[in-house]
Amino acid sequence: MKRVMIVDDEKDVEVLFKQRFRKEIKQGQVEFCFMFSAEAALDYLKHHYPVCLALILTDINMPGMNGLELLRIIKESFTDLTVIMVTAYGDEQNYQTALQYGADDYIHKPIEFDRLKAKIFES
Repeated sequence: MKRVMIVDDEKDVEVLFKQRFRKEIKQGQVEFCFMFSAEAALDYLKHHYPVCLALILTDINMPGMNGLELLRIIKESFTDLTVIMVTAYGDEQNYQTALQYGADDYIHKPIEFDRLKAKIFES
């Protein structure tokens, strides 16, 4: 089973992922852990590390700590975790910063779920 952490301040993301991965969840192929802030994600990692996460998907634009700062901290403290950045904006500055901080991939919203499924199951 693949475990994936989703970090996004928009709570409707949970419903969306559960709908798009309904079959895979039912078959026990994937399990999602939803965090609605970067701070909550870090708190979870600090208390549950080492966790068996296939990857972390994090939004960039969130109130409080943004996804780029979360990425930087994860790559410094939990170096073996795979992190994919998700954004609704085609901002070159964020893209370059994400690469500099060690992002494993960078995808745009709306998410292409077939592509994302392939990434999850290849990791």
